[in-house]
Formats: sequence, structure tokens, C-alpha cells
Amino acid sequence: QVQLVESGGGLVQAGGSLRLSCLASARTFSSFAMGWFRQAPGKEREFVAHISWSGGTTYYADSVKGRFTISRDNAKNTVYLQMNSLKPEDMAVYYCAARWTIATMNPYEYDYWGQGTQVTVSS
Repeated sequence: QVQLVESGGGLVQAGGSLRLSCLASARTFSSFAMGWFRQAPGKEREFVAHISWSGGTTYYADSVKGRFTISRDNAKNTVYLQMNSLKPEDMAVYYCAARWTIATMNPYEYDYWGQGTQVTVSS
């Protein structure tokens, strides 16, 4: 089993930055592809970014491309999401997820999920 714990959410003004972290319990963390997703009230969970097990491949939703950066440190069992130039429409609960082998954009293909961390962006 893999446990994921997100942190780093909070309240920020539009145009500001936050860095989310997701700490994984798995000894085999480096074998998992990791993704970040978000869910706003009344909306479905949507893909934000994913990263391959090695960190060599990343992919972003068009809505965050150029503003968000996903990265990972396998020595620390942690994946990050650096969020810059935040907009009110980025406000949501952000979740990290782990998937054995290849990263995808489909949340239903991820095996493990964290509890989420709230990001609030004031205009």
C-alpha cells in the first residue's frame, strides 16, 4: 500500500505562488508515475500535471502550462507542484496520485490518492 500526504496549500492573492508537496510512504516510490489533479466545488476532478517515475517526462494541462511545474525527488519520496501566477480559477482542492508504471491524464487510472490540500486564490 502507498500512502500519500499533500501539504503546502493555503490562501494566496491572484498572481502569487504556492508550492505543493506530496510525501509518499512507498519504498518503491521511484517506480510510480505521479500526477496532480484538482477539484473545484461542483466540478469533476481534473488533470493538472503528471511526471514519469524518473522525472524525465512531464505533461501539463493547457490551463496551467507555463505557470505550474511538476517535479520529484525520489530520494525524499516527494513530488512537488510549483504554482506561479495563480488565478482565481486555480482555486480547488489539489490531490496527488500515484500510478504503477506509466503516467496518464485519466484520474481513474491512478491507484493511490492523497487526502487533498486546499488552494484558495483571492482576486
